[in-house]
Amino acid sequence: MGCASEDAKIVKSIVHAGTKVLPFRDGTKVKFHYQTRKCDESQTLIDDSRVQRKPMELVLGKKFKLDVWETIVQQMALHEVAKFRCDKSLVVQYPFVAKTIRDAQKPREERKHCCGMTVQNEGIGYKDLDELFSNPQDLEFIIEILSIESPDEYEKESWQLSDDEKLQLVKKLRVQGNEAYKEKNLTSALEAYSYAIGIIEQLMLKEKPGEPEWIELSQIKVPLLLNYSQCKLLEEDYYIAIEHCTEVLKYDKECVKALFRRGKAHMGAWNFAQAREDFERCAELDTSLKPVIDKELAKLQEQLRQRDVEDKLKYQKLF
Repeated sequence: MGCASEDAKIVKSIVHAGTKVLPFRDGTKVKFHYQTRKCDESQTLIDDSRVQRKPMELVLGKKFKLDVWETIVQQMALHEVAKFRCDKSLVVQYPFVAKTIRDAQKPREERKHCCGMTVQNEGIGYKDLDELFSNPQDLEFIIEILSIESPDEYEKESWQLSDDEKLQLVKKLRVQGNEAYKEKNLTSALEAYSYAIGIIEQLMLKEKPGEPEWIELSQIKVPLLLNYSQCKLLEEDYYIAIEHCTEVLKYDKECVKALFRRGKAHMGAWNFAQAREDFERCAELDTSLKPVIDKELAKLQEQLRQRDVEDKLKYQKLF
């Protein structure tokens, strides 16, 4: 059974009928396996998602680089298998889409950015895709629809969310991180805080530093950075803790929590002068912390004494 679109640039042939017709709208997620073949005498295979062991996921309405895939999947039912012969004018971007998909299977360090100049001088990086790019031709896609999910049936990834939805997700992640921290699950807590920090950083990039919107976002970011640094302190990953506390102090120079935690991290890293400076600054900003700070300074003095003893022993062995 076959049919053609009005302009005859897409010709569909059903291989296996689907089980259910579902509605499509912006935000619908379609998961499918695909084969890509040249429309030559030998039906040369270019790509097969089953070989790559990863089906394609497409979210409709998100301006995917290959418009024709959005068009053809919306002509299909759940679990349907169909062939689509597509005119070469509709698949000009396929070599670049295929490169992106193939590269995603590789370790990050082996991936190579592909700009217009690189293509002109070095090619796309795959012989068959270079040939297809140089000699465009009609392609046949064999598509099997695995699942069709409406926007309210799945948890969206952050790039699919609106700015308001991203802020709501940040709140949710902070709560998740706090709960994991209480349960002493530092790995899960760090994952939640890190994900939330990344989302806030994306939103801050849209705003001009110093403007009210940017300041508001930075205030949301500060407690996440502090929580992250506390987890790193407990893991004794001192330099990462120092880095995150220092970032907090860029937003709030008088943040006592950041100074105290950075002081603790400097102690752990044996940066004694910096630790003393942070602790003394804490005591200046919050006099009620003086007893706590005095204890930390006493620990610091003891660490200095121990290091002096160790240094003397090393020198004795040398001579």
